[in-house]
Amino acid sequence: MAGGANTPIEQTQHTNAFSKYKTEILSGLTVALALVPEAVAFAFVAHVHPLVGLYAAFIVGLITAVFGGRPGMISGATGALAVVMVELVMHHGVEYLFPTVILMGLLQIFAGIMRWGKFIRMVPHPVMLGFVNGLAIVIFLAQMTQFKTAAPDGTMVWLGDTKMMYMLGLVALTMGIIWIGPRVIKFIPAPLLAIASVSLLVIGLDIDVPRVGDMASIKGGLPEFMLPAVPMNLETLYIILPYAVILAAVGLIESLLTLNLVADMTETSKAGTSQECLAQGAANVVTGFFGGMGGCAMIGQSMINVKSGGRTRVAGIAASLFLLAFILWASGLIEQIPLAALVGVMFMVVIGTFAWDSLKILHRVPKEDAFVIILVTAVTVYSDLAIAVIVGVIVSALVFAWKAAKRIDVQGHLTDAGHKIYKVQGYLFFASVTDFQDYFTAKDDPDDVVVDFANSRVWDHSALEALDTLAERYQARGKKLHLRHLSADCKKLLHQAGSAVEQVESEDPKYGIAADYAMD
Repeated sequence: MAGGANTPIEQTQHTNAFSKYKTEILSGLTVALALVPEAVAFAFVAHVHPLVGLYAAFIVGLITAVFGGRPGMISGATGALAVVMVELVMHHGVEYLFPTVILMGLLQIFAGIMRWGKFIRMVPHPVMLGFVNGLAIVIFLAQMTQFKTAAPDGTMVWLGDTKMMYMLGLVALTMGIIWIGPRVIKFIPAPLLAIASVSLLVIGLDIDVPRVGDMASIKGGLPEFMLPAVPMNLETLYIILPYAVILAAVGLIESLLTLNLVADMTETSKAGTSQECLAQGAANVVTGFFGGMGGCAMIGQSMINVKSGGRTRVAGIAASLFLLAFILWASGLIEQIPLAALVGVMFMVVIGTFAWDSLKILHRVPKEDAFVIILVTAVTVYSDLAIAVIVGVIVSALVFAWKAAKRIDVQGHLTDAGHKIYKVQGYLFFASVTDFQDYFTAKDDPDDVVVDFANSRVWDHSALEALDTLAERYQARGKKLHLRHLSADCKKLLHQAGSAVEQVESEDPKYGIAADYAMD
């Protein structure tokens, strides 16, 4: 074999590597094209210049792509954050937005350092289903603005009959190409193929439909470093802190839920939540100093990336660099892309994001879970993503607490020696203490009573208070109450709460007493 010649195995490896990176880069290009109208639209929602949204999409997208906890995720300016920012901008001016974004980032970094990202595991599956369904509906409704135009009086009205027919036809064509394209052409991501095909058709035939340039010009320079032009005092902190806290919470919730969703789609580990918090925080601190509106993970764009074959950090980095290239050099070309092509792509994202199976299982899952799915979907659509998730978690927790409270059971029996032993089954906590206390008959019980916790756990202060109340009930009648088989964590709780319980395991070896209430 000639020196330096590649073996067939090496040639195959090179070919596979080239194919992989080609797919990642083309996926990034597709995401970048879809990012432009989204970033501009969200900037309008927040009442800031379109470049403020585009710079945020570039900076946040780049930093999280490099350092984030989930390769394949796409981050940028989002509507969930924009609807919070608009009140700040309207009341205090855009100058206060940038220090708010910086503080938001610092709070997210703190959450990452404290490893609070792990608490996303507390989100139940019904909440996750309601979240993706609600978000799919929100993405769908957001596209409706592309079918409207400004009237002379400034109000938004639906497009005329001809333009509307063209728009609907081109949207349907885009969706059709995305559906059929992968079966015919495999080396180009279907969304990119659809955008390119429909754009060439519209430009070639000069079809009169809204284009990206009709929203706003995206031409600009490199983002410039700037210090916030606001007084650095407590008054400013008082203004921006409430908004920063809300933005940090909304951004982290959406980002971590997106992380889990992408992990499910790519069948990879859900680790990296704290790393994602740190990356999102660092990205927002940087974008605040460079005139961006901040951002978080974007589920729609992440779905486009994953479905286009983007699995590594290369796709996210490529998307951000392509977006910067559009701003610097290719604005004129990108502004010619018809909005119908991008709407068609987002409609396919909606179809792919909505958990259609959840409709089939609504009558098969427990009615409480079905209610949570519908509730979170509705709140996501009509209110806010963070509020929807919080409401869903609270309702799920209350349902669980109610069910767990019903599982408490206490069986009592007398021993040959005339003592009474109560055996507790289930968890003792705030929701079960009432039923727990009702099982005891202090008036009729003998002088020595043992409560056996071998199959139970004491969970909270309400449970400790219930034990103290029970002891006082027996003490009032001159009787003694012993606790047996308390676990180490239960003893620790009793000790930390300063309960009347004392460790007197040697007092009554006959019953293996673990604790005893001092009656003297």
